[in-house]
Amino acid sequence: MPNRAPAADVAAVEWDAFVASHPRATLYHTWRWSEFAGQVFGFEVVRLVERRADGRLSGVLPMVLQSSAVFGRRLVSLPFFNYGGPLGESVAVEKALIDQAARAAGARRVSRLELRDTVSRPGRRTRTDKVTLELALPDSAAALGKSLGSKLRSQVRRADRESPEVVQGSVELIDEFYPVFAATMRDLGTPVYPKRFFTDMLAALTSDCTVVVVRLRGRPAAAALLTHWRDRTEIPWAASLHELRATSVNMRLYWECIVHAIERGSRVFDFGRSTVDAGTYRFKLQWGSQPRPLYWIYPMEPAGVQVGGRGPLVERAQAVWARLPRPVANALGPLISPGLPW
Repeated sequence: MPNRAPAADVAAVEWDAFVASHPRATLYHTWRWSEFAGQVFGFEVVRLVERRADGRLSGVLPMVLQSSAVFGRRLVSLPFFNYGGPLGESVAVEKALIDQAARAAGARRVSRLELRDTVSRPGRRTRTDKVTLELALPDSAAALGKSLGSKLRSQVRRADRESPEVVQGSVELIDEFYPVFAATMRDLGTPVYPKRFFTDMLAALTSDCTVVVVRLRGRPAAAALLTHWRDRTEIPWAASLHELRATSVNMRLYWECIVHAIERGSRVFDFGRSTVDAGTYRFKLQWGSQPRPLYWIYPMEPAGVQVGGRGPLVERAQAVWARLPRPVANALGPLISPGLPW
């Protein structure tokens, strides 16, 4: 299904100029990222704006209409990524954007409206069980090494016994990144995105992304895809082969990604979202990162509706998925994952 025309009467240049001026904007608020999120699976992109009396933009909100046979139709800002939500010149403008979003959701008969925000919206039903973890970056890799504890430094160096080869690049490394990522997703009980999600992303958004691969004995053992925005580098997707964890290749991967961020001039390394006190949360804390709350807003939800966590049914489904043979999970996952609510 082709991507539909955006709902708002706004040009990409005007939209991106406003996003570039907003202090709370993220990479995913830019025109090209919502365009990609819609086009890769043929979902409708809905862009809402507010304007001043003189016609100038005062607020923007990008959304994607995500469809699933299991989870229904969901209007999300933004699916597949950690961030989104309204950007406005004032709280009043952002409230108007949220109200617009609720009307747009009602007109499209969606089952849920979800805004992935970084600020609290009092009076709105909100999911708060997720945080992101951020590391303030020093000026050099040497300074980073000094800031880490001796145990973590030794874990990073442990991988040197395997003579790792580290490569950085773009779409040419997806054939190495994807098998590692797919195997890890199966192990976690999560259907994997189709390979073209990443190949299309890198083809369309090359300047925003870096792929990092760690090879052991010529074989890809760990890999990550980084995104860059302003003075921030984020690691939304990272994976390592479970059978090689004893080599500490995952620690080496994160070290290389953080060093890459420092070398490109980033001041903040965003480890991505985690559930508080989960294993990934504790892993990220050991690097010296600090948690920052995430607020996923559900403007259409009535009081009493549960919006936090995945529930026992989803947890059982994840346990079953993690036991599937990898070839089966990797064949079925790309058919299911585009409509999943995470």
